[in-house]
Amino acid sequence: MTTSTNLMRQKRFLPLMVTQFLNAFNDNLYRYAVVFFVVWSIYNDEQQETLISGLASVLFIMPFVLLSALAGQLADTRDKAAIIRVVKLCEIGWASLGAIGLFLAWKGIAVHTIAIPLLLFVVFLAAVQSTFLGPIKYAILPQHLKKEEVLPGTGLIEAGTYIAILAGTILAGFLLVEIALILVIITAFVGYFSARYVPDAPPQSDYEMHYPLLEPYAEKVRSKPLRWLGYPLVAFADQLVMSWKLIRDTMHNREIWLAIVAISFFWTIGAVLFIMFPPLAKNQLLASKEVASLFLVIFSIGIAIGSVSINALLKGKVSARYSPASVVVMGGFLVAFYLVSKAWIPNEGGELLPVGEWILEPLAIPLSLTLLGIATAGGMFVVPLYAFLTTRCAHDAASRTIAANNIVNSLAMVIGSVFAIVLAGVGIAVVDQLLLAGAMTVVSAWLGYMLYKAEKDAASANLGETNPA
Repeated sequence: MTTSTNLMRQKRFLPLMVTQFLNAFNDNLYRYAVVFFVVWSIYNDEQQETLISGLASVLFIMPFVLLSALAGQLADTRDKAAIIRVVKLCEIGWASLGAIGLFLAWKGIAVHTIAIPLLLFVVFLAAVQSTFLGPIKYAILPQHLKKEEVLPGTGLIEAGTYIAILAGTILAGFLLVEIALILVIITAFVGYFSARYVPDAPPQSDYEMHYPLLEPYAEKVRSKPLRWLGYPLVAFADQLVMSWKLIRDTMHNREIWLAIVAISFFWTIGAVLFIMFPPLAKNQLLASKEVASLFLVIFSIGIAIGSVSINALLKGKVSARYSPASVVVMGGFLVAFYLVSKAWIPNEGGELLPVGEWILEPLAIPLSLTLLGIATAGGMFVVPLYAFLTTRCAHDAASRTIAANNIVNSLAMVIGSVFAIVLAGVGIAVVDQLLLAGAMTVVSAWLGYMLYKAEKDAASANLGETNPA
């Protein structure tokens, strides 16, 4: 029996896997149900469609920038399983609110004044929930798994996450909106039920949470009640201070820092692509929302394939050996995807084609295969880097390291998303923006090479300490 198969039978791993799966599924079901419905049923302009797709991405990313520091500190100072249960309980709240927004949009009630702003606000709330779950899903693994199980466990979590993204994205594109809003609520309740079975994971150190700006201000708040008006501003400033401290602490370990930067560039590429898919499918390929859903599905399948494949190649060893080559291959597939998209000839009728008819178009299969290649190579690039974060840091700082990674990743993704929105705003076609993503793989390849070099240098230094001359 393989390590991965054995883990799926263990109570110390399966409830976490199920909980994370349902979380990723519900996030994507809701988020893409919103984007697809708004892009295909409300707007009819590429710039507006790119704006709503990009705005949804930015709102989903921002909580990771603003709150990851707090999430990492909480995960290192509180029982991780208890945090998971609280977070999943909150999911029931945002899912119910999002369902109301989808209902209003479906019925055409105050669409632009209430429904769309409410839908985007709930996207933000869903991201807040994921922000607090993010550091835990990886940091809890070394606490519950054996050393040789960490990489397979990371691969399973990563592959399961993308299978969940696949499932949520498929349903978002194919389900009627009135069914999607009910399913979002049901999934939230089931996710909370599975979270109750995650084994306890108490803090592993005496690390205490610190609020460098807020603590001295607290006395003034108590003594002068009117000053509570400034309390939120100071609390927000504290988050920025903690975020910078988390990032600064990771810079001392060259391997961890290079892994974080490399992961950030990868997810920036992913963010730009995910913004492009809906307007690209509708306007360049003249396809229905089900085809855009298919694109996201293919991307998710590729990431899952890459996640499992790299584990087989590395045989359980945490290494960036294949990362530079993987991202170079990813860049080649991105260029191919761009060329096929540019060569696409619209159907004679000019109508939006459903999946069954679109897949029969002459270039549909080549386009799908290039997209699968992009994602598979990307999965092979990024999975070992996540394993670096939890195996190269101190055992009592895993959550904070993941939180620092989330902050840098999210900031890079926001910058990339805003850049994509700006390019669309000045009239650059979505299909031409694919070259931006392709160019970024060059930087990712260099970062992957630098990380592998740092890995070898660290291994040589450790060997020298073990066998002194």
